[in-house]
Amino acid sequence: MEKLWKDERVQAALAFIEQDNDATTEEQIELTEIEAPTFAEAEKGRAYRAKLETLGLEEVATDAAGNVFGRRRGKGSGPTLVLCAHLDTVFPAGTDVKAKRRDGKVFAPGIADDGRGLAAVLAVLRALQSAGIETEGDLLIGATVGEEGLGDLNGVKHLFAERGDEIDGFISIEPGAPDRITYLATGSKRYSVKYRGPGGHSFGDYGTPSPVHALGRAIAEISSVRTPELPKTTYNVGVIGGGTSVNTIAEEAEMILDLRSTSADELARLEREALRIIHQAADEENRFRGRPGAVSAELEQVGDRPAGSQDPESTIVRIAANASRLLGYDPVLEGASSTDSNVPIHLGIPAVTLGGGGEFGGCHTLGEWFDPNGAFVGVQKVLLTVLALVGVPGVAGAGLEVREKAVR
Repeated sequence: MEKLWKDERVQAALAFIEQDNDATTEEQIELTEIEAPTFAEAEKGRAYRAKLETLGLEEVATDAAGNVFGRRRGKGSGPTLVLCAHLDTVFPAGTDVKAKRRDGKVFAPGIADDGRGLAAVLAVLRALQSAGIETEGDLLIGATVGEEGLGDLNGVKHLFAERGDEIDGFISIEPGAPDRITYLATGSKRYSVKYRGPGGHSFGDYGTPSPVHALGRAIAEISSVRTPELPKTTYNVGVIGGGTSVNTIAEEAEMILDLRSTSADELARLEREALRIIHQAADEENRFRGRPGAVSAELEQVGDRPAGSQDPESTIVRIAANASRLLGYDPVLEGASSTDSNVPIHLGIPAVTLGGGGEFGGCHTLGEWFDPNGAFVGVQKVLLTVLALVGVPGVAGAGLEVREKAVR
């Protein structure tokens, strides 16, 4: 890291990033103003692909999932590192994503998550090109789809299913300060649960088992489950629905259940218990009304995000921490969360999620905002981390190892 810091070309790249701060913000706004709900990222993907091509990447392509990636080829003697952000936002089609400026801040749904990440990736690439920095290893640079919500990390899952054997390390960029490093992955299981029954009139057909009542039994029982604080393990019924009127015994009732843990074992245990309760609730409602089999439970798994962990002393974490220190920040190793890094961490591939810089707030709300003042430091931290991992010929070797099982 010290050798990189002293190199004239690296310093030139760092200076370029600072001078480019306004342009990076404008590009962030431009990308944010292209709607990209999860499962509908194609338009923003096309715009991002055009930018990667303009910046001279090779092999720029959109894969079957909708991910957009290109290659910045190194000397061929080092590891291959992915640098990416995600295209999708949590906001549905038709949301007003036009940016508005107030008091030095930019307000727009998605401006931070992950408009900042997308712009930061491009800013790193521009800095490398501007300073003429060659690397030992290759960089796969681009953007994924399906990171948010029920997207279930489908983009990064597809990336590793198709190209995992060539990837030695992974960095994703999310909104956040330059001192933050995410290196642990919170796993999750998500289920859409639907109870079905014969239905009827609330008075005339009184005694008919009710899907709504079965749903209530399930939620009450799930809410009584005790989970460990360490490893942190949680559950939540986030959406419920069903019924047609106040005097109707419903024919259907449904909920969406979210289960999370930083431990794969604890997540599996919680999943087994939740599924047992869901089926038991239908049985109890039927038994109470004396109508076996009248109400049934149908489950559809709508989310499966893998859990994983890394040693805080691992090379990729230490390099990211040292990059923060060089820029004057005390590194903060954050608790586990769910990001695109979940997949490589689960697979045992070195990965971190880093902050793209700049203060922000209101993520996942219509009042989301971003403050670009001084935001360039986050991009500088990413640049230093990338270079230390893939190596710069004549300056510093690659900190990232080429995986033995990688196929070249």
